[in-house]
Amino acid sequence: MASRRDYYEVLGVSRTASEDEIKRAYRKQAFEFHPDRNQDDPEAEAKFKEAAEAYEILRDADKRSRYDQFGFDGVNNGFSGFNSTEDIFGAFSDIFGEFFGFASARGRGPRPRAGADLRYDLSIGFREAAKGTEVELNIPVETLCATCKGSGAEPGTSPETCRQCGGSGHVQQAQGFFRISVTCPVCHGQGRIITRYCPDCRGRGHVPESKELRVRIPAGVDSGARLRLRGEGEAGSNGGPPGDLYVIISVEPDKTLRRQGQNLVVSREIDMVQASLGAKIEVPTLDEPVTVDVPKGTQHGEVFRLRGLGLPHVGSTQKGDLLVEVRVRIPSRLNKRQEELLREFAEIEAGKAVTKVQKFLKKTMDKVVGE
Repeated sequence: MASRRDYYEVLGVSRTASEDEIKRAYRKQAFEFHPDRNQDDPEAEAKFKEAAEAYEILRDADKRSRYDQFGFDGVNNGFSGFNSTEDIFGAFSDIFGEFFGFASARGRGPRPRAGADLRYDLSIGFREAAKGTEVELNIPVETLCATCKGSGAEPGTSPETCRQCGGSGHVQQAQGFFRISVTCPVCHGQGRIITRYCPDCRGRGHVPESKELRVRIPAGVDSGARLRLRGEGEAGSNGGPPGDLYVIISVEPDKTLRRQGQNLVVSREIDMVQASLGAKIEVPTLDEPVTVDVPKGTQHGEVFRLRGLGLPHVGSTQKGDLLVEVRVRIPSRLNKRQEELLREFAEIEAGKAVTKVQKFLKKTMDKVVGE
């Protein structure tokens, strides 16, 4: 085609079209210009490619945003179009299956497939999470069979190429206007047939195994932290890479210290005499206890900050703080002498209040008389 047309124009949709509208428009174009349906029309393949290119850009939110802002220049670096209809079938194999009710994959033989990822839930103590630790895990996993090296065949033998599909894993069938590729019913898409199975894995290529791993837990982790161990998941198939192992951490609560981000919070009770006159109290930390000076006149609920005695930030030398929350304890029972002292204290406080009022009134009257 002489020049590139606007992608929205190609699919016949507005610039505000939704993802579903774009998908429906492409389905219509792909069906109309499918090469197998238009074998006598030399322009159909070009239009088929043009529609696929438009759909490839507009179905992706990031590519679509760059195209809307900068036009073709915004997507030229990331996408150079499709060279052939085979590329389109490969890119949208699942899409064509959804559109037309059959698979359009045209690959040759079984593709490498990555192994499954695994999850391990690990519970650790509060102090272990704070300081960091190393734990030993025992993971049940599917590993490559050492006897057959993953082939599934008995040692000394090899899988045979499937005669039905010639090793491609797919066979061609006619359906209406289309020549479609479906999974070979003999080898089930593997492209090969094992006639003599490996005695250890029975043709699977994998065997169950218990794998022991030592995992370092970094200091300062919290519940929900996820550690990724690359390649420690299950073995891949057909030469594919192994999956990963994800360790999900759950931290048990501490009896004394409470976590608040990377800060620690501890509550300490003092009596009203200590709050009034001041005192020294011992406070627990992640290491040895420390002494805190409580100043005179401390109020219930006041918080004292001890810097650097909290939890470390993961991967950093910085630490949070220890927050000491003071709770003033009021006695529930008093003896006679304690009551007398408190009443005397109350009278003194009342006297101070009366004196303050008298001073205020005198000051006000002096000001009035002066005027």
